[in-house]
Amino acid sequence: MSSIINFVMKNKLAVWLITLIITATGIYAGTQMKLETIPDITIPIVSVTTVYPGATPEQVAKDISEPFEKAVSNLEGVKTVSSTSFQNASSLQIEYSYGIDMDDAAKGVQEALDAVTKPEAVQDPSVTQISINAFPVIALSIANTEKDLEALTKDVEGSIVPQITGIEGVSSAAITGQQVEEVSLIFDQAKLVELGLDEATVKAIVQGTNLTMPLGLFQFEESEQSVVVDGKVATLEDLENLKIPVVSPTGMSSVTLKEVATIEFIGKAESISRTNGQEAISIQIVKAQDANTVEVVNAVKDLIPELEKDDDGLVIDITLDQGQPIEASVETMVSKAVFGALFAVIIILLFLRNFKSTIISIISIPLSILIAFILLNQMEITLNMMTLGAMTVAIARVIDDSIVVVENIYRRMSLPSEKLKGKDLIREATKEMFIPILSSTLVTIAVFLPLGLVGGMVGELFLPFALTMVFALLASLLVAVTIVPMLSHTLFKKNMEKGPVSHKESQGKLAAFYKKMLTWTLNHKAITSIVSIVLLAASLFLIPVVGVSFLPEEEQKLMYVTYTPDAGETSDDVSTSVEQVEQYFLDKEDVDIVQVSIGGANPMAPGASNGSLMYVTFDPDTEEFTKVKESVLEDIQGFDTKGEWKSQDFSTSGSSNEVSYFVYGNNEKDIVPVIESIATILEDSDDIKDTDTSLSKSYKEFTFKVDEDKLAQYGLTTAQIGMKLNPNVQREVLTTITNDEQTVDVYIDQQVKSQTSVDDLLDETVATPLGIEVPISELVTVEEGTSSDTVNRREGKIFASVSGTLTVDDVASASATIQEKVDKLEIPAGVEISTSGVTADITEAFTQLGLAMLAAIAIVYLILVVTFGGGLAPFAILFSLPFTAIGALVGLFIAGETLSVSSMLGLLMLIGIVVTNAIVLIDRVIHIEKEGHSTREAILEAGATRLRPILMTALATIGALIPLAIGAEGSGLISKGLGVTVIGGLTSSTLLTLIFVPLVYEFFAKFRKNKGLNN
Repeated sequence: MSSIINFVMKNKLAVWLITLIITATGIYAGTQMKLETIPDITIPIVSVTTVYPGATPEQVAKDISEPFEKAVSNLEGVKTVSSTSFQNASSLQIEYSYGIDMDDAAKGVQEALDAVTKPEAVQDPSVTQISINAFPVIALSIANTEKDLEALTKDVEGSIVPQITGIEGVSSAAITGQQVEEVSLIFDQAKLVELGLDEATVKAIVQGTNLTMPLGLFQFEESEQSVVVDGKVATLEDLENLKIPVVSPTGMSSVTLKEVATIEFIGKAESISRTNGQEAISIQIVKAQDANTVEVVNAVKDLIPELEKDDDGLVIDITLDQGQPIEASVETMVSKAVFGALFAVIIILLFLRNFKSTIISIISIPLSILIAFILLNQMEITLNMMTLGAMTVAIARVIDDSIVVVENIYRRMSLPSEKLKGKDLIREATKEMFIPILSSTLVTIAVFLPLGLVGGMVGELFLPFALTMVFALLASLLVAVTIVPMLSHTLFKKNMEKGPVSHKESQGKLAAFYKKMLTWTLNHKAITSIVSIVLLAASLFLIPVVGVSFLPEEEQKLMYVTYTPDAGETSDDVSTSVEQVEQYFLDKEDVDIVQVSIGGANPMAPGASNGSLMYVTFDPDTEEFTKVKESVLEDIQGFDTKGEWKSQDFSTSGSSNEVSYFVYGNNEKDIVPVIESIATILEDSDDIKDTDTSLSKSYKEFTFKVDEDKLAQYGLTTAQIGMKLNPNVQREVLTTITNDEQTVDVYIDQQVKSQTSVDDLLDETVATPLGIEVPISELVTVEEGTSSDTVNRREGKIFASVSGTLTVDDVASASATIQEKVDKLEIPAGVEISTSGVTADITEAFTQLGLAMLAAIAIVYLILVVTFGGGLAPFAILFSLPFTAIGALVGLFIAGETLSVSSMLGLLMLIGIVVTNAIVLIDRVIHIEKEGHSTREAILEAGATRLRPILMTALATIGALIPLAIGAEGSGLISKGLGVTVIGGLTSSTLLTLIFVPLVYEFFAKFRKNKGLNN
């Protein structure tokens, strides 16, 4: 250590240059880091979506979901397989253990599903990995007041999308709501019979004619030349006039294709999309894997004015923006860090009353953060909520090491008895504090490191937080033993030549008062201990009053509203219902944008092809938005609609106040009464609103039971009846043509018949091999029943869920009350109930953090034993930890905050901060004892000497966290609750550390001496 300190003081210019290089490199690294909302987490889930046109949910479950579940359930690494069968589609979720290569997992799933035999109508399954980067970073709504959908589609596909995809960092831009152009061809069956033709013959002629066939290279006299046979049909007119040969008694003749078929060019929207009542097209933009979210979003935003300028009437609205919250988070965290650092500077200045000492102390803040930037950038860790939060919190800790070193140098300069001067004084003063600051830094690292070692999602989420703290703390230690001595020698050179600096009178009085108080407490150990323990016990009674919650809610001025149609509800009914609510939002003054999608792909339910998703953006200045959302939801649920309106919560913090239960069983009959009983419990609770169950709604279902004897009599099969009646036969592409330089598919369609009742189906006829048309009614009998609109399965069992939203802050207490009632329910054999929602989230998060705390305390004790060479001092130091609970709980109570994951993070932080103060005190006690003083003398002298650095570090930490504690904009993990917990806990533990730790040390020192041990 001496050689390092000597080196930096002899080579000041080199150290200055290194400092400047680190500063420049750190700033550059910080600007190069990608900005994201949360860390880049690998989600071990593979999703499989399979479309089965025309199938009921029960049919989907039987033909698709169940065979697929069996095929993938035994694959390597699979933890859980769950499925939801909708009308027309199956959705499979395959959850793996963490650490599995998800690319290999997806390939394995695809191979397993390819081996499953599927009905002919089933489309190929879509296998995708759940990835953060697969979600759009920005979504646009494109409308034009002067153009119809056809013209707008051409603009979007031909100009707007190419410009967007040309932006650096954009991976893809998917459009929905556009007009899809196609050609519909319906054969005239009567005309075909009249001419002696059939569909297969005509299709073969069209497909054999409409092609281009390269024949290759031919060796002619002059040279090799290419020959191509071209019969390509270019336009709709060419297709209509295509000649079809006809054999007749008089010889060969021909007819045009339009004579035997109706050919029509169709432009239609596959789904409906409107923005503020105007027909619109939606564009979802996905960034590349290594692209910066904020840069991509801002580049798209910069393009919007140019697009609108070039096209009159074009209106582009932003319906999703992931960049703005990230920028807001960065600004919030940076402002809190700056204000926190300023608070810390003021506190140090007030204590040291020396501007030079203050400058030296605070130099560790920017340098430590910049070094952390360099290391994080090298590890390709993004600048996200966790890393930014860690840096904000680190401001409160990285200054401690420098404060302790500067204060010791300044103190020894002030002592009249100090014999050393100049470099020797600085070297010895720094060396004296090296072991305490090394121990305290290692202890704090030991506190945060277990966060990154926790398994699963929690571990992946907290690893960047832990690494940021570790890098910043190690950097602060490096700065404290290199830059601080060098600056001290430079700035204090004149002071050291002049001799000791006089003590400040106020500091003397404070130390004298503390000595008296400490003497009294050491003489009255029993009373002090009882009072301390009573205060601790009394504070624990605040836990039920404070309450327990998961995460603070984010107040985004945005609502995601979904409409789930009632079983059997028609598309026209859905449109009418959605228009009512759409107009309701348009009429509200505090609503800025209303974006509506009806039909098409819905992330909430792949099978709900006629459902609706509505994005409603409110005015940013809307006050009490939570109440506004509740009022709005109550209003729209009061509309006269058949289906169900719900507000979805996609908060980036992941916070949720939902309590939910899953009920598993072998059949729905056993599950339904249990679900209904739990729903009744939730509805009767004053703390719950919006109770909802996933119990399937039912369609009315008609089953046509075939008469086998009749089928045999006419030479028919069940398949022939099914094919005749099935309206969802996959459309066949006959050929393609060109329209406005775009390729358009030509589909073979069937004549659409309007069926208003089941009797219309029974009146249909099917042709026998002899050409006789037999009515379907003669071949079947009709049975009436019901069919579920969804079938949910998990782990091979059918399940249903029931949930409700908690309206109180203390979600743990409310959940416990409900759980007591649920536990008393009598459930049938084979039925299981499991808890989910916020209760499960709290249990998992608190358990993981609790284990991290225990691991941290064990590692801290080990480090202290190694540092102090025995178990007594570390044991006394750890006594400072329990008293953090007093101030933490009182602080939460006063601030109106709950005990949440944020608060638990604060308590974890306190382990490192509080132990640091105790180390500084006890290290000095042991040092004085070794000089031959009694334990009592050592404690009193050490207490007076270390009072100022302990108070300085504690108050500087408190000052740095004040902006976080009083700021309303903080949300998620790094929020007000964390700041309040640390400030409260540090206040109480510092006061009691200065009293109770010396008391414990002296008490156990007697036993040590009695046994003849020498520390």
